[in-house]
Amino acid sequence: MKSKDILLLLKLVSLEQSPSAASKEHYSVRGLEASTGISKSELSHALNRCVEVGLVARHHRTDLLQVNRRALLGLLREGVKYVFPASLGAVVRGMPTAFAAPGLQGKVMSAGDLIPVWPHAQSSQMGQGVKPLHKSVPEAASKDANLYDMLALVDAIRLGNAREAAVAAGLLEEIFAQ
Repeated sequence: MKSKDILLLLKLVSLEQSPSAASKEHYSVRGLEASTGISKSELSHALNRCVEVGLVARHHRTDLLQVNRRALLGLLREGVKYVFPASLGAVVRGMPTAFAAPGLQGKVMSAGDLIPVWPHAQSSQMGQGVKPLHKSVPEAASKDANLYDMLALVDAIRLGNAREAAVAAGLLEEIFAQ
């Protein structure tokens, strides 16, 4: 697994939940490239890896990619913190992440004055930098609010202590159940 695989899987979950994005065009390599910022060749490799380990399969009727949400949630809950660890870095301009993201504010209070952010030059917020799962995460998140919430929750798991990670995993489970 590579970190871009997590971005791709979360984008696929977001597509599954969006009735307006149910067309095959959004699931095409070209559509996924435009919405995630992952190149076509990287997408192909990522999809092959995800199919191989059972995180993605083609739906038998629609032939669209379908995520094994239970397996993905298990991976995120138990493994993402260790496989793709994160830490707070220098103060930078960026997009809020973890529980500072717009859709998650108020779920858990932070002890510090600075919020965690993905470095992003076009953002007006300042905070402690967090290296995103993939370099294209800020752009992909800015195009899809549901994806943004899921990526921020993954960062909350990657950054948080046991209590914060459990709250984030519970919120992800709620999103996946939709």
